[in-house]
Amino acid sequence: MAQPAYVQGTLDTLLSADGSVEPAALSLADTTFVVLDLETTGGAADGAGITEIGAVKVRGGAELGVFATLVNPGERLPPFITVLTGITEAMLAPAPPIESVLPSLLEFLRGAVLVAHNAPYDVGFLKAACARHGYPWPNPRVLDTAAVARRALTRDEVPNRKLGTLAQFFHATVQPTHRALDDARATVDVLHGLIERLGSYRVHTLGDAIEFAKAVTPTQRRQRHLADGLPHSPGVYVFRAADDRALYVGTSKDIATRVRSYFTASEKRARISEMLGAATRVEAVECAHSLEAEVRELRLIAAHSPPYNRRSKYPDRVVWLKLTTEAYPRLSVVRTLADDDAAYLGPFSSRRTAELAAAGVYDAVPLRQCGHKLSVRTPTPACALAELGRCPAPCQHKITPEDYATTAALPFRDAIHGDPSQVVDALMDRIEGLSDKRRYEEAAVLRSRLIALLRATVRMQRLSALTKLSEIVAARRDTIGGWEISVVRHGRLAAAATSPPREHPRPTLDAVRLTAEKVLPGPGPVPAATAEETERILAWLERPDTRLVETSGDWVSPVRGAARFTALLNRAEAAASGKDSSVRSSVTDRSDDARSLRL
Repeated sequence: MAQPAYVQGTLDTLLSADGSVEPAALSLADTTFVVLDLETTGGAADGAGITEIGAVKVRGGAELGVFATLVNPGERLPPFITVLTGITEAMLAPAPPIESVLPSLLEFLRGAVLVAHNAPYDVGFLKAACARHGYPWPNPRVLDTAAVARRALTRDEVPNRKLGTLAQFFHATVQPTHRALDDARATVDVLHGLIERLGSYRVHTLGDAIEFAKAVTPTQRRQRHLADGLPHSPGVYVFRAADDRALYVGTSKDIATRVRSYFTASEKRARISEMLGAATRVEAVECAHSLEAEVRELRLIAAHSPPYNRRSKYPDRVVWLKLTTEAYPRLSVVRTLADDDAAYLGPFSSRRTAELAAAGVYDAVPLRQCGHKLSVRTPTPACALAELGRCPAPCQHKITPEDYATTAALPFRDAIHGDPSQVVDALMDRIEGLSDKRRYEEAAVLRSRLIALLRATVRMQRLSALTKLSEIVAARRDTIGGWEISVVRHGRLAAAATSPPREHPRPTLDAVRLTAEKVLPGPGPVPAATAEETERILAWLERPDTRLVETSGDWVSPVRGAARFTALLNRAEAAASGKDSSVRSSVTDRSDDARSLRL
């Protein structure tokens, strides 16, 4: 096919495009493509070396425009390139340089999807040229016909995925000749042939086609129909097996988009691949807003324990540190809260963490560590700790119940319900003493106990402040001008709704309060919900754009509570994680942490 020496600009006009970027959800038939091919000097993509550009703009099978030009590469043309393409240095001498061509080419690309055969090669040259000459790369969506062919065609159909082979297979009207415009026109026919083939794979949109070109597994390709018909709204999705068992529960602001992502190349988790193979359908639970979706996800995971969920599966598998109500109280690790006068600290996710916090308490206050039930009348034999002077020996009645309560039990109660400074200061003094003696490993052990104790105390006081309130009504603006409304009772999400935009939210708020779940108070810092649910609610309530509409009482935390040690806790955790390896500088230096917090 004869070609002009160079033609800068379009040879035909764009018929009906508005220049806007097409969304990934647009059907392939309605997508505007610019099919492009470059000829180069064969060197590296360093911003030069382009000798010819050919591009064809198409939509719905119709040709909308053409861009074709030779380009002066500003360097010698290797002889083998002349033999391969027929382009000579004499042809390139009067051609414009790439910096003169780029503005027109970028305009031609605007709002379209860039298609090329072995697209990374062509895109790499164009991006390098833009970077070298100061033009911003528009970062269009890119579809690689070679990659699509690798997924859509079998070896029995075509021996390789070269452009010439594919052009023959699809009976292209133009055969590639190593000239840019001919190769671009051949790629157009290959693209149309591939689009027809993609229909058998349930690939009908641009986003699906781009993902199809990536390295997805056969299972993902076979099961991608599970994402059909899901809503584009916030909520929870449940992958279910043939017997209707819940396999996996997740949440998203856009259910359809999130579920589709499981069938893309970005999903590489082995357990999810196994789950997709067993799934037969996806159930969607639409929610009023993202907080309701998060809470429903937690409740569904707790109710069904899906085998492929790793987090939040067993919310009841928590433990508590209980200070018993005996004459000489002691710490006990328990799994349930009783409605009694005992002091509880928690919840802890494991017994090991609870015992670590208990060890921190024993390091700070003289609580007895034995598990015996002591009598105030009959003494019992003393243990080794009493003989070593590390226990006040209530078993031998060497301390009265009143003095024991004041020196041992009261500091623990104060730590969990109010001011933990007595416990924290005692631990910090011991850590400092060990560090001064260069006994850093022992200091690190105490640091881990301090972290476990302080983390649990801060968490429990935050939870208790919210769960004491019988009701909080809060709202925040959504992205379209409406209001997300939440009714929280004793730390549990009792109701959720979204008021329409440009309407007063009060009628919606009143209606949702009338239908809200009745929640009764109970023992402990999380009487009506799991700690994780209440923490999700706390995070939503504490967002800067959330407004408290009504509360049943004052939402307050202790003035000298554990929260004032947050900076110390953060530094200790950083040291323990290795971000700050110095025990002394990260934990024991209280000049701006513990000592200042005592003031």
